[in-house]
Amino acid sequence: MLKKDAEDYKIESREKFHKQAEKYDSGNKGKHARSLYESVINKLDELSFNNLLDVGCGTGNLLKLISTRYDVQISGVDLTPKMLNITRIKLGDEADLKVADSEELPFDNDKFDMVICTDSFHHYPHPEKVLVEIRRVLQQDGMLLIADPYTPAPLRQLVNLYFKLSRSGDVKVYPESDIRKLLEEAGFISIEYEHAGTNAFIATAQIKK
Repeated sequence: MLKKDAEDYKIESREKFHKQAEKYDSGNKGKHARSLYESVINKLDELSFNNLLDVGCGTGNLLKLISTRYDVQISGVDLTPKMLNITRIKLGDEADLKVADSEELPFDNDKFDMVICTDSFHHYPHPEKVLVEIRRVLQQDGMLLIADPYTPAPLRQLVNLYFKLSRSGDVKVYPESDIRKLLEEAGFISIEYEHAGTNAFIATAQIKK
C-alpha cells in the first residue's frame, strides 16, 4: 500500500463522518466521543472563560451542553459539512459554525479565551500546525483543552499500525510524552495531563504571548 499523505487522511475522515453523521449521536461510532463529555464538562467547571471554540465539533452535542450550562459565546468548526448541518439544527443562531480545516481556522487572532478539541486530535495529520493555529486564535492567558483516546504501549503501536493500513481517517494515538512535547513546542505552558477512564485522556494548557 502506498504511503498516505495529509490530504489522504483528511479525505478519509470527511468521507467516514459523512456516512456516520445521521447516526453518530446514537450509534456505536459516536460512543467514545459521548463518553468524554462528562469529563470535559467537569474540567470546564474548574475554568473561567467567555468565548469558546470547539475544534472538530462534530454534530454539536458538546456545544449544546456547553450552551445550556454556561453563559458564554460559542463557536465550532468541523471538516465534514453533513456533521455541521446537524449541529446547526441543534444550535440555530446560538453558535458561530464554520466548515473548516483545523490547520486553517477561519477566525481572527486573539478571538477566544477557551478552545476545546474532543475526540478529534488523533485525526490530524499535522497536529503541530493545528496547535499553532489554536495558539493564534487564543487570547493571552487563554486555555486549550484536549480530550482524546488513550491506549497504553505496546497496544498503542498496534493501533497506530492499523491506522496506517485502514481508511478510517485516524492518524495516531499519542502517549503523554508526545502530547506534552507538541504543546510545549507550540508555545503552551502550565500543561496538565490526566486519564479520563481507561481509554481516554484530558490535557489542558495555557498560552502566553
